[in-house]
Amino acid sequence: MTQHLTHGVLAEFEDSERMLAAARRLRAEGFRRISAFTPYRIPELGRALGVGRTRLPLVVLCAGLAGAAFAYWLQWYTVAVNYPLDVGGRPPQSAPAFILITFETTVLFASLAAFFGCVYSLGLPRLWEPVAEIEGFERATVDRFWVGVSHDDPQFDAGRLWRLLETEHPLRVVHLELKS
Repeated sequence: MTQHLTHGVLAEFEDSERMLAAARRLRAEGFRRISAFTPYRIPELGRALGVGRTRLPLVVLCAGLAGAAFAYWLQWYTVAVNYPLDVGGRPPQSAPAFILITFETTVLFASLAAFFGCVYSLGLPRLWEPVAEIEGFERATVDRFWVGVSHDDPQFDAGRLWRLLETEHPLRVVHLELKS
């Protein structure tokens, strides 16, 4: 639910309710590039940030089906076309014999798609996060809640955003700007 935030305005909250209220307010005011950092999962946060459903399950399904098709085709090709053997008068293409390898290849392709899809969608590996430069931000993994708006949001205006976040009673509001 977070993006790579390099410049922007962030607010620190003591509890999740205020942070959720701030996120909803930012969304209602028209901001779209909103990030949140929390010490634990908050089910309502995705809706408050306007995060849509992921396409990863569809990608995993398609990869699994492609794996099944590939495994079945490869077995059929090697047994029925490339090197057919007449063993006891049985037909060279026997679907029940292909079930095990087809299933295992389906699982392999789907799990690889899930792994690499997660790595890609999370933007990993990320060795450094600019928000980590904020003094006290490490408490976001313990007991603090942060919400912020990136500078590339179409509605971004640091002064307006600062005043808007101040109305939500945060512990503090921080302007994140990296020096090049």
